[in-house]
Amino acid sequence: MADKTTQGIHPNDHHKDRAFATKLIHFGSEIDRTTGASSVPIYQASTFHQFSLDEPQEYDYSRSGNPTRQALEDYIALLEGGKRGFAFASGMAAISGAFMLLSAGDHVICTEDVYGGTYRLLTSILPRLNIETTFVDMTDLDRVKAALKPNTKAVYLETPSNPTLKITDIAEVAGWAKEHGLLTLLDNTFMTPYHQRPIEYGIDIVLHSATKFLGGHSDVTAGLAVAANESLGRQLKQIQNGLGTILGIQDSWLLMRGMKTLKARMEAHEQSARQLAAWLAAHPSIEAVYYPGLPNHPRRDIHEKQSLGYGAVVSFDTGSGERTKRLLSKVRIPLVAVSLGAVESILSYPAMMSHAAMPREVRLERGITDGLVRYSVGLEDIADLIDDLEQALADTDR
Repeated sequence: MADKTTQGIHPNDHHKDRAFATKLIHFGSEIDRTTGASSVPIYQASTFHQFSLDEPQEYDYSRSGNPTRQALEDYIALLEGGKRGFAFASGMAAISGAFMLLSAGDHVICTEDVYGGTYRLLTSILPRLNIETTFVDMTDLDRVKAALKPNTKAVYLETPSNPTLKITDIAEVAGWAKEHGLLTLLDNTFMTPYHQRPIEYGIDIVLHSATKFLGGHSDVTAGLAVAANESLGRQLKQIQNGLGTILGIQDSWLLMRGMKTLKARMEAHEQSARQLAAWLAAHPSIEAVYYPGLPNHPRRDIHEKQSLGYGAVVSFDTGSGERTKRLLSKVRIPLVAVSLGAVESILSYPAMMSHAAMPREVRLERGITDGLVRYSVGLEDIADLIDDLEQALADTDR
């Protein structure tokens, strides 16, 4: 095995004991031990020479492992407080890989208003492998308990959920799941490890669409998974290697660069999001606003118990699909686009974008109406964002 110090790992450095802001910058591979470079080297290599067949090196083929990708995987494991991290080609590749821990005949209990791509996987692809799913309102533990079957093997959570921002008590659900020997998985994309670290509350696997807040600049597509223990880590490694759904080396480096500013970005995002949510809540033409930081948000107290902040995603209902479409044609600052979590604000229309795979009647049952808009608040000046939205709303109603 190669000496870890050759990969930029500082010997005897207690990274886990440092504050989060320090971990973002000093995560163990921030200095190349060979050259002193202040950035993780990009090892643009698909294969590695073996100097001795009897003493294999740590790396042999980049699908199985690459020093640049390994630095990223160690980085996210440190931030989430897990044992091992894994970098995938996209958020859905990470989620799909995690579900490959299940077998034919297994059953999953899942948050009902889950991200549309996850819903599509669970309803269109995994049933072909004889894996079934029951969707429940996880704000009610009794409903979660009622969904238990003899073949239930996993519980999948989103909190806050996408896009209605419902809050699940992580420790409560994880504790119940452990009593029944169930695997727990949680999509932490909205909160990031800066605000919420689910492993501390008993979750087994944490997942991210790192395309969003972790990358933060709308220039990389990536997914991350973190295993809470070594056993799950070994299983996820086998799946990642076997499926080959790895993150490329350039994207691994780009993602690490984005993650270094996570704390500063999340704080600025949230400050503006709180102001925008309050403004929307007071606007006479908005029917409903969903944001955990609002005083009347359901289960805000639960969210505050398990998260250090409220995040940067605000959803609101204009009242109709027609009105929403007019509004989206009038805004001038935010992108109208699929995705979220970038330096620029992004307005998304779940009914036709993130949740287009969900049948309309199912969407409506979950509160994802035709008038619902999801606003990912960027780093622009909040006064400009509010002025732009105010003008767009006024033009919409003319």
